Amino acid sequence: MSGAYDIAAFRNLIGPIRCEDNPVLVKQKSRDFYWYSPVLKRELEAVTADIVVSPVSEREIAAVLKAAHKLRIPVTVRGGGTGNYGQAMPLTGGVLLNLIDMNKILTIGTGRVVCEPGALIGDIDKATAASGQELRMFPSTRATATIAGFVAGGSGGIGSITWGGLRDFGNVLRLRVMTMEAEPRALELTGEDLHKAVHAYGTNGVITEVEMPLTARYDWVDVIVGFDSFDAATAYALALGEQDGILKKLVTVVAGPAPHDFFIRHRALIAAGKSVVLLMIAPHALDAFEAFSRPYKTAQILLDSSRAARETLAGLPPIYELSWNHTTLRALRIDPGITYLQVRYPETGALPLIKRIHALYGAEVTGHLELIRFNGRNVFAGLPMVRFSTEERLQEIIAEHEAMGAMIFNPHRYTLEEGGMKQTDATQLAFKRETDPDGLLNPGKMIAWEDPNFDFSARKNFLFPGLEARALAAQA
Repeated sequence: MSGAYDIAAFRNLIGPIRCEDNPVLVKQKSRDFYWYSPVLKRELEAVTADIVVSPVSEREIAAVLKAAHKLRIPVTVRGGGTGNYGQAMPLTGGVLLNLIDMNKILTIGTGRVVCEPGALIGDIDKATAASGQELRMFPSTRATATIAGFVAGGSGGIGSITWGGLRDFGNVLRLRVMTMEAEPRALELTGEDLHKAVHAYGTNGVITEVEMPLTARYDWVDVIVGFDSFDAATAYALALGEQDGILKKLVTVVAGPAPHDFFIRHRALIAAGKSVVLLMIAPHALDAFEAFSRPYKTAQILLDSSRAARETLAGLPPIYELSWNHTTLRALRIDPGITYLQVRYPETGALPLIKRIHALYGAEVTGHLELIRFNGRNVFAGLPMVRFSTEERLQEIIAEHEAMGAMIFNPHRYTLEEGGMKQTDATQLAFKRETDPDGLLNPGKMIAWEDPNFDFSARKNFLFPGLEARALAAQA
């Protein structure tokens, strides 16, 4: 779509701020893990920015936004590019604002850490370890995900079994956000105002600083417990989750035969057909964990990293890299015909519903559950692996889940509303009107801004006109 924006004038306005316009590198930086979804792979394959800009300070961010606003060039903010459904892909091209070089950890205090937006989550945990602290939660992409990317595009992860989700009060302490205006402003968000920018895909402000809570650090013990059935593993996981005195950071259930088939480096530990519960247990809680597990006669501890031989542990990834979205990633590496869904099961009656759903689909849908804290209760979120055949069949499976009482957060959609809310977030929309009045930040991701009359009940996916124009131009 060359010529759509005056990139030469933009470069002149921003001066020496580092840029990249090599088409191959720009296209690479314009992508995330959207290809988890065969639907998004088709819809977003042609998406690319016109230029990547990599500021190193808030002053440079302001200069970029001011120049882009003057020339009416859209700006999409990117961190580590580890999102799964196009959250930070520039649907109409323009400027990709790459914040990975703004990665300083500014201050570490008791119970809190302040970082620049591009700080890697793994680096934050390394830096806070000296004070005996760690982040409350992190995504399975901990090594490559940025803290602002997690806040803007994620919802929870490893640690959510204890702490809940990112949008729960207290799990983000403060955000500094820059507006997209003729003269960009820096706003400080705390308390309920954080909901304006958390999980908003950068549609209503550029996060320039993040303050996150810390908790006590532990040398977490990786544990795998094997079961002959998915039902038994699920019941055990829920019962363990309800043991509040056993400190844990992860409780994941994966149905057989997936663990043996897809967890290649753990294959020697997991017999074919076994379902597993993946755990991170605090060292001081191991005795209590074993006492809890003892009555479960069919439970078999396949790995306890605190007791395993050095040669057994050699080459094994951390257990969290088998959980959450990494479960799907490991499946895709073996079988590219796999995709996934995101499911929230009800707070009551989850076990029989999960059993019913799992029995209905057989090998077409392989169970994968993550236990999380939600409204003070332990509930199951699902990331089941789906053997993809057609988009129509995928939609049927989604509709069947919903008809049975399981809520779907659709990972085959790139907008805020279709992915989970199914409705306008009035708070985020109002904030966008204030901070991005011309709609130049990450256009196409907030339906309420693009098409306030969109009919969610029609069950048709939203197609952003700017994306269609971009795809046609790429084919020309």
